Amino acid sequence: MEIEERAVVLGIGIDKAEPEAENKESEVTHLHGSLPSPKGDMLRVSIQIAVPGRIPLGPGGGWRRRGMGGGGGQNTVWVVDGVGHTIDDALNNLQRRISPPLFYGHLRIIAINEEVAKKGIANLNDFFRRNPDVRRMNWMFISEDKAYDLMKASPQLERIPTIYLMNTMDESVKMGRFPNDFVGIFWSASSAKGKEGYLPYIRLKTKDTVELSGLAFFKDDKMVGKTAPLEIPLYMGIVGLNPAGGQAFMKIPGSSEFVMFGARNRKSLIKPSIRNGKPQISVKIYLEGNMLEKSNEQVRLSNDVIKVAEQQLSKNALKGYQDLIKKTQEKGSDIFGFGEYIRAKEWRYWNKEIRTKQKWQEMYKELAVDVKVEIHIRRIGMKAR
Repeated sequence: MEIEERAVVLGIGIDKAEPEAENKESEVTHLHGSLPSPKGDMLRVSIQIAVPGRIPLGPGGGWRRRGMGGGGGQNTVWVVDGVGHTIDDALNNLQRRISPPLFYGHLRIIAINEEVAKKGIANLNDFFRRNPDVRRMNWMFISEDKAYDLMKASPQLERIPTIYLMNTMDESVKMGRFPNDFVGIFWSASSAKGKEGYLPYIRLKTKDTVELSGLAFFKDDKMVGKTAPLEIPLYMGIVGLNPAGGQAFMKIPGSSEFVMFGARNRKSLIKPSIRNGKPQISVKIYLEGNMLEKSNEQVRLSNDVIKVAEQQLSKNALKGYQDLIKKTQEKGSDIFGFGEYIRAKEWRYWNKEIRTKQKWQEMYKELAVDVKVEIHIRRIGMKAR
C-alpha cells in the first residue's frame, strides 16, 4: 500500500473522558440504547499522526536556515482525539473522521494518564497485544498530566514530539538512569507468577519539556504506587542493572560539608532460601563510583576521609534499599522478581505452598529480605596545583 495512503500513528494518549462524553458519542459501534453500556468510565484517546511531506529528511534542512530552530512539532504531526467505551471503540470513532486507514507499524509511544492506570489497563494491554502492527519495543508511559497535553507538546530539540519522548527514554537507558523497560518487557513481567510490572512515570513540566519522575509499579493490571526519581537507581541496584548512572549528595561525617557521589558500576547477588517454613531473600549489592564534587574547597579527601565516606554511603544506600522494598511490600507488588527466584530455586516449596500469583502477592507483604551493601570510591578526580 502506498505509504501516503495510510494515516501513520506515531503516538497514542489515553485519558478518562468527561462525564457527558457518552451523550456525545457517535453511533459507530452500537446504537444509543440498543446495548447496555460497558462497565467503567469512558476513555478519551488522542492519536498523533504524521503529516505527509512535513517531516524533513536529514538534519537541519530549510527550517533551520529560515531560523525556525528544531521545534515545531505541531507542523509535522496532527493530533486528533475521540471517545469510546474501550480503546478500540474510541479508535473506531476516530477512524470515521480520518479518511486513510490508521496504521500502527510506526507507533513508538503510548501515554496513559495516572487516573486511568489506577483503575486498570487490562483492556489496553489486550488491544495492543492482539494487534500485530504494534511493536514490543514501544515505550509505554504513565503520565501525571493529561496524555492529550503530552501528545500536543512541541519540544524544541525534535520536530516530532514522539521522537523526543522516545529519545528521552533511550538516552536515559544508555546513561544508566532508567532500566530498559519496553512495553514487551512490562507485559512479560506482568504475566509472570512471581513478578510484577512497572512503567516510567513522567511529568509535563512545561508545554515543551518532560521530566522522568520515577517508576509506576503495578499489581496485576492496576497501578498501585510510584517511586521518587532518586529511587530509580535504587531499584536498578537491587536487581543489578548496569551501567550505574545514579548520583547522590552525602554529608561527610564530623563536618558540615557535602560531596557528590556518582555510581559507575554495580553488581547484585540475590539468593532465596526457606527457613522455618517461610521464604527469605538475601540481597548483596556491590557498588563502585567516583567523587564528582565537593561543596567546599577546603575539604581534604584523604584515605581516612574516603573510608569514612564509603561507610556513610553504604549506610545511606542500605536505608534507601530497605525503604523501597518496604514501599512495594505494602502494596503487594514484587517488581524485583523475588518470587521468580523462589519459583526457580525453591520450586518444591513453590509448587506446594504458593502455586499462584495471587498467593505470592499476599506472601510478598511479609517476605523477609536481608540487604547488605558494599560501596567503594575508586576515583576522586584530578586537580592541577
